[in-house]
Amino acid sequence: MTERSPSKKVAEAATQQQRRPEMRVRPTAPILPPSNIQGNALMVVIAIMAFLACLTLGGVSMVRSTAASWESQISREITIQIKPDDGLDMDKALNQARDIAMTFVGTKSGQIVDEAATARLLEPWLGSGLDLKELPVPRLVIVTIDENNPPDFEAMRSLLKDSIPQATLDDHRTWVDRLVSMAHTTVMIGTGILLLVFTAMVLTVVFATRGALSGNRHIVEVLHFVGAESSFVATEFQKHFLKISLKGSAIGSGLAALFFAAAGFLQSRTIATPQTDQATALFGTFSVGVLGYFGIFATMIIIALLTTLTARVTVVRTIYEIDTLRSDPTRTDGIAS
Repeated sequence: MTERSPSKKVAEAATQQQRRPEMRVRPTAPILPPSNIQGNALMVVIAIMAFLACLTLGGVSMVRSTAASWESQISREITIQIKPDDGLDMDKALNQARDIAMTFVGTKSGQIVDEAATARLLEPWLGSGLDLKELPVPRLVIVTIDENNPPDFEAMRSLLKDSIPQATLDDHRTWVDRLVSMAHTTVMIGTGILLLVFTAMVLTVVFATRGALSGNRHIVEVLHFVGAESSFVATEFQKHFLKISLKGSAIGSGLAALFFAAAGFLQSRTIATPQTDQATALFGTFSVGVLGYFGIFATMIIIALLTTLTARVTVVRTIYEIDTLRSDPTRTDGIAS
């Protein structure tokens, strides 16, 4: 029997290696399907609740800023009213009242409301074409004051009364106090509504997440039975629901931000119309500002984190229930089926 040469052995080994099929690694697929009915339903629920929460947050922000603007506008001005009287030189009295007010520390400027501006103020009630000289209409002096260092109103009122008996000073303190009270009440009501919306959002997201996970309970059981660690299973579910929650909350928050941007744009384009002027006077500008948009973004992140945390806690609880049933099959109290 002839012995094969080493070169022939090497050639045969090379030929066998060439004939042997190459081993290929199968591509790994995600443990959870990227999209299913439960995931899509959860995404829709998250989008709706995020939209409502962001709308409420923007509304509260608008009310707070509008109330602060009202308070600031009223508190930084005082009004001197001079009633017409026989023998009174109205123009001289107006200038004298303005000069007296400007002598006090804490006043910035004084403006006499002329006859044309006074007629425009009375036009909604008395109509146009008024002749103020034929009517006993008081004239006004508007004085701008320093809000942080207001003047002595009592001393100013007393000096005006001694110099011009027909003059009265209105510092708007009563209106400011009422407005501050109304603003605080409105903000408290808005904050309460915001908390209710967030509570409803939390409960809705929690139950929707648990419902979506209940449809994938068999996946958790299979992974746990084949030896997968609890942390691994929880992390996989956490990643899956994080993607769903980010998509849903981004859609809802984006629609809310788009709503405020569109409302502000339409308001700026129709600012001269009576309807827009009345809406602006009541609600202010439909703009939430930088802080408002930051709050919308923060709401989106909070919803995503909440959903992710709920998914992780639910998976860990499911694995605990599986282990409990395996150790004691008769124990079913307090364990979801």
